[in-house]
Amino acid sequence: MTESSPSLSAEQDRSAVLALALLRGAVAAGLGLGSVTVVVLALWISAPASDSSPGSALHAAAGLWLLAHGAELTRAHTLSGVPAPVGIVPLLLAVVPVWLVHRAARDVLVPDEGHPAPSARGAFGMVVGGYLLVGAVAAYYVRGGSLSVQLPSLLFPSAVVVAGAAAAGVWTASGRPIGPPPSWAPVSLHEALARSRFRERAGTVWRAAAAGVAVLLGGGALLVAVALVWHAHPAQRSFVQLSGDWSGRVAVLLLALVLVPNAAVWGAAYGLGPGFALGTASTVTPLAFSGRPAIPGFPLLAAVPAEGPGTVLNWSAGAVPVAAGVTVAWFTVRRAAPPDAGREDAWGPWGTALVAALAAVGCGAGTAVLAAAAGGPLGTRALAEFGPVWWLTGAAALVWTALVGVPGALLLRAWRLRERDEDGEDGEEAAYVAGDPGVAAAGKTAVPVPVPEPSSGDASRESGGGGRRWWRRSGGRGAGAGEEAAGPVPGDEPAPRRTPAAASLPAGAAPGPVPPAAHPPAQGEDEGVAPYDFLPTGPWRERTARPEEAGPSGSA
Repeated sequence: MTESSPSLSAEQDRSAVLALALLRGAVAAGLGLGSVTVVVLALWISAPASDSSPGSALHAAAGLWLLAHGAELTRAHTLSGVPAPVGIVPLLLAVVPVWLVHRAARDVLVPDEGHPAPSARGAFGMVVGGYLLVGAVAAYYVRGGSLSVQLPSLLFPSAVVVAGAAAAGVWTASGRPIGPPPSWAPVSLHEALARSRFRERAGTVWRAAAAGVAVLLGGGALLVAVALVWHAHPAQRSFVQLSGDWSGRVAVLLLALVLVPNAAVWGAAYGLGPGFALGTASTVTPLAFSGRPAIPGFPLLAAVPAEGPGTVLNWSAGAVPVAAGVTVAWFTVRRAAPPDAGREDAWGPWGTALVAALAAVGCGAGTAVLAAAAGGPLGTRALAEFGPVWWLTGAAALVWTALVGVPGALLLRAWRLRERDEDGEDGEEAAYVAGDPGVAAAGKTAVPVPVPEPSSGDASRESGGGGRRWWRRSGGRGAGAGEEAAGPVPGDEPAPRRTPAAASLPAGAAPGPVPPAAHPPAQGEDEGVAPYDFLPTGPWRERTARPEEAGPSGSA
């Protein structure tokens, strides 16, 4: 039936591909919603005594799934009777929907056999449309339940998060290109993106900023882990008091695990200096823990320091942003002055400082986004503010990484170039000792050229020669048996003549070694002489005075 089916037209085939992209987006949303629902239903079934219905568990699962996208929920059933907002997003839970929509947008652009791939814009629009369609259904389903969704938060940041993840998937499927910019962009931007150096430096800025944010998060997680070990007894007591049965404790443990990245962001904000808020009237910083904290009973919150002014141990948290600044400097210099490149290939000091400064800006922006997602309200009145202030945290990350990263990048670049210069000087000295100072000046290793040692005999000057002989006599007049002519005396040899080949060399270039050229013996010399003339000879030199040793005449 497949072989005999009629083939689709190009328009129908294109429509089928776009419909498949829409379906992929809906499936990605369904997978994320289904995974959260399975976990919530498993906890609800395992509870020994639950006064809620399966519908309430499904409402809670849909609300948690929307919360993972950044939507703000409203908890209707509270002790005071006043609905309370819930705006803290579990960052680990948010990784699942972001990864699913990213993968869906990426896989749509991979063409199937016999079907064309959709355009990038078409794939982006269909995947986002299918995903948001499922999200709208889930938001309508939780309406009127124990956890409802505030509609403005569905547009920002929920829809923005989905669109950003889909755009990243399309960009990945296209090979992560940098450019071309839109047609309405300035010509200078088009020219800048066309240069390979601009793309290289933009990639360095991105990698250095991402590395700085990663070090901040890792340092914040380390601070939280050390604080939890330091306050192990209060954390254990809080964990036991929240629930008496094992299913409830498993739920508390899972909630603590999905909030670990949030705690890492809070620890990074603490190390940066602005700290975080534990209610509208309390702030925790390395300098002091001031105000009246509104701390609910939760194991991760047991790691907060004691109230009062900070100590030396609290101040040591400043090592986290210092490490982030050093990381930014290292990632910048790794491309600015790589170890396998020459000095002429290294970036200049201004270019290195600019890239490090832009990486600091990117690190501050990324930290501000994470701080905004990691905090939010947990209720009304005292719990209306909970977590770090995003703009203060981002500004502190920018200042720290710029103050440490920019000078650090310049110092590390100068140190690498200094080591390279020392290595070059060692190479020049080795080349000079090898016997070729001209090559040594060029910074290359010279090949040692054997130089004949001067003989120990007396030097004999020929009466009509005007210069010393540079060969050894084997016999003949003027030399006894075993008598050898002396080698050349420095400063006594005649000045070499400048040949046309030597005149054509550029200024400052050292001429290479000239191969020895034999010339016929002069008049009055024996035939046993083995001449080796180290000076270049021209055709106008007198060949010989003996007719029998003369070569063919010019007229022959």
